[in-house]
Amino acid sequence: MKTPSNDGPLMPEPRSPRSAPDGAGARILITGAAGFIGFHTARRLLDDGAQVFGVDNLNDYYDPGLKQARLALLARTEGFAFRRADIVDAPQLMDIVADFRPTAVIHLAAQPGVRHSLDNPSAYVSANLSGFLNILEACRHHPVKHLIYASSSSVYGANGKAPFSEHDRADHPVSLYAATKRANELMAHSYAHLFKVPSTGLRFFTVYGPWGRPDMAYYKFTRAICRGEPIELYNEGRMQRDFTYIDDVVEAIAALVDRPARPDPDFDANRPDPAIGAAPYRIYNVGNRNPVTLDRFVAAIEAALGRKALRRLLPMQPGDLPRTFADIHDLSAAIGFAPGTSIEDGVHRFVAWYCEYAGEPALNPAGPHRV
Repeated sequence: MKTPSNDGPLMPEPRSPRSAPDGAGARILITGAAGFIGFHTARRLLDDGAQVFGVDNLNDYYDPGLKQARLALLARTEGFAFRRADIVDAPQLMDIVADFRPTAVIHLAAQPGVRHSLDNPSAYVSANLSGFLNILEACRHHPVKHLIYASSSSVYGANGKAPFSEHDRADHPVSLYAATKRANELMAHSYAHLFKVPSTGLRFFTVYGPWGRPDMAYYKFTRAICRGEPIELYNEGRMQRDFTYIDDVVEAIAALVDRPARPDPDFDANRPDPAIGAAPYRIYNVGNRNPVTLDRFVAAIEAALGRKALRRLLPMQPGDLPRTFADIHDLSAAIGFAPGTSIEDGVHRFVAWYCEYAGEPALNPAGPHRV
C-alpha cells in the first residue's frame, strides 16, 4: 500500500461506541488502536469474532498517514468502531468506557521512545502517567473483567542480571520513559489491591514486523539502506536486543484476554515479588528469549533487500540498555507461549511489507512472507 496522499485522510469516519454491534463475543476496548501493536491486536481479536472499539489521538510523533492507513484496514472489518480521542481527556475516556461497556480493556496508548523522553519529558508524564490514571479510573468505575496494559523491557534499567526476570526488582530505570512504565505497574497494583481491577502488565521486548513504527531502528535501517544512506549503529553495533516478532506478541495478548489476573496464594508480603500480588495482578515478559546483536539484525535486512548497508559506528547513547534478554518462563507456563519466528524470517516479512508500502522495488523477494 502506498503512503496516503494529502488529498484527505485515509481513515474510517469516527463512530460512536454504541455503533459497535451487540453480540455474544467479547467487547474489547483498545487504546492506541492506530498504533503498531494496537492495530495488529485489533485485527487478531476481530478475526476471533470480538467487538473491538479503538481509541487513538492520531498524534504526529510519527507519520499520522501510517496510522490512518492501519485504521483504514480495520474499518473494513465488521465489528470495529473507532473514535479519535486522547486518554489524557478523562471525561471523554470515561464516557467511551461507560457507553461501550467493554468486557476487557487493552491499553496500548502511550508516548513511546527512550531518546525522545530526554527532549520532551512532559509528554511522558502526560500520556504515560496521567493517561494511565484515567484508564485505571475508568476501569474502577465501570468494572471490566481484565485490564491488559503495555509495559516495557526498559524497566529493567541498570539491572545487570540476565535473562531479565519479572521476579527481579526493577527499581533503577535509566530513562524517564522506563520510569513511567514502571510507575504504571505500581499504579496498576494499587488499583488491583484497592478496587479489585484485575490487571496484567506486559513487558514488551523490541517488537518488530510489518506496519511497524518509523521511529524504530529496524524501520530506519531499512529506509536508509533503500535510499543508499548510512545507518547509525550505537555501541558500534554490539547492542543486543531480544527482538520479538509482532505475530508472536499478538498471540500472547489474545491468549491472555480471557485469563484475568488472580491473587497469588503464595504471595509473601515479607518477600515482595514484583510480578505477583495478593491482589489480582500479574506482570509478564513478552520476548523472544534469544537476543541478537544489531549487526546481525542489519545483516538480515541486507539479505532481505539484497543490498549492503553503509554503517556508521557510534558510542552508546544515554538511556539505552546494552542488552535485553527476556525470561519467558512464566508466560510459557500460563499460556504455552513459545515464540517461533526467526530473525531472518521476521525481517524478510517486514522488508516485503516495507517495499510494498513505500513503493520500493523488492530487491530480493525470495523466501516466505506474509504481509
